[in-house]
Amino acid sequence: MDFDTLRERALAFREDLLARKEAIAPSDFGWYPYDTMANIFHLDALLTGPQRQVFDRIAGTRVADIGAADGDFGFFLEAELGCQVDVIDNGPTNFNGLRGARRLVTELDSKVQVHEIDLDAQFELPAEHYGAVFFLGLLYHLKNPFFVLEQLARRADLCFVSTRIAQLTPDGTRIQQQPVAYLLDPTEANNDATNFWIFSEAGLRRLFDRTGWEVVDFTTVGCTEDSNPSAQDRDERAFALLRSKNAR
Repeated sequence: MDFDTLRERALAFREDLLARKEAIAPSDFGWYPYDTMANIFHLDALLTGPQRQVFDRIAGTRVADIGAADGDFGFFLEAELGCQVDVIDNGPTNFNGLRGARRLVTELDSKVQVHEIDLDAQFELPAEHYGAVFFLGLLYHLKNPFFVLEQLARRADLCFVSTRIAQLTPDGTRIQQQPVAYLLDPTEANNDATNFWIFSEAGLRRLFDRTGWEVVDFTTVGCTEDSNPSAQDRDERAFALLRSKNAR
């Protein structure tokens, strides 16, 4: 399946799922308020050349949607690509304690498995091997991103990852070409104490290499000139497709 077709199927699935969510809106919790399926547009911008057909390789395999919010993208992969899906998130920091994902399993009569896993602990993944892991918008929330990426490289063939990056520190020091990370203070990140590391692009690429990943495709979106770790209008995001050098 070419990615243009996959994108259109994803957008149709999104509309159906949003309508379903509205129709069954629970009274005891709220759905995750952001549009996680919109990542399909960023994946469209990311994938080039032969990687436009990469989802053919993923179809029918076991995949993990990590940091999945309500698991929307995982449910799409099950419904459209026949994937066996593990939705993984940390219950205490998930927007609704993973009640949204569990409600959708029931409502969609799905076989998606929902797992509460703290990636900042000495965690175990539900499966020994994954065709791909989707790791979008989570890296800067981890205390030890090196450990997590290293563990994923031992279990997964492919990884789709996104995270915030920065070209400048808040005082204007240019870091884009330096392999470094900036450690946020909670007040610099919307008073969100779960935000930790913002990498430079060079630092992020070195992190991928040191943890056992090869960069296949890479792009950035948002503020792509003079981005910094803390200002909302200076937010730059990196998206990458990685291939494991260490998968079992």
